[in-house]
Amino acid sequence: MAQITKVILSGSTNGRQIKVVATATAGTTIHTAHATATDEVWLWAVNSDSTDRKLTIEFGGVTSPDDLIEVTVPAEDGYYAVVPGLPATGSVVIRAFAATANVILIHGFVNRVT
Repeated sequence: MAQITKVILSGSTNGRQIKVVATATAGTTIHTAHATATDEVWLWAVNSDSTDRKLTIEFGGVTSPDDLIEVTVPAEDGYYAVVPGLPATGSVVIRAFAATANVILIHGFVNRVT
């Protein structure tokens, strides 16, 4: 029978938000998936800037459009879901970059299925 464990994002320090510093590929590391288990990834983004900003999630690669999730995060408007429980495995790396450095923060968790 499968077991599900809630896990902090590997790019987070003690469960804190991850500041998106990168403005181009390769993005700021958000999470590295488990090598063999399936990670169900849940991410939300918040924009602390006074202007809407584009956020790009690199989900396991950098090929456009295959690996990219692009969303405009509204200014100062709370959290927006950007990755709604998508599965990842095989040590793939999930990264993010934004139109402007240091204004978008990402929070989330992983449900690890073993």
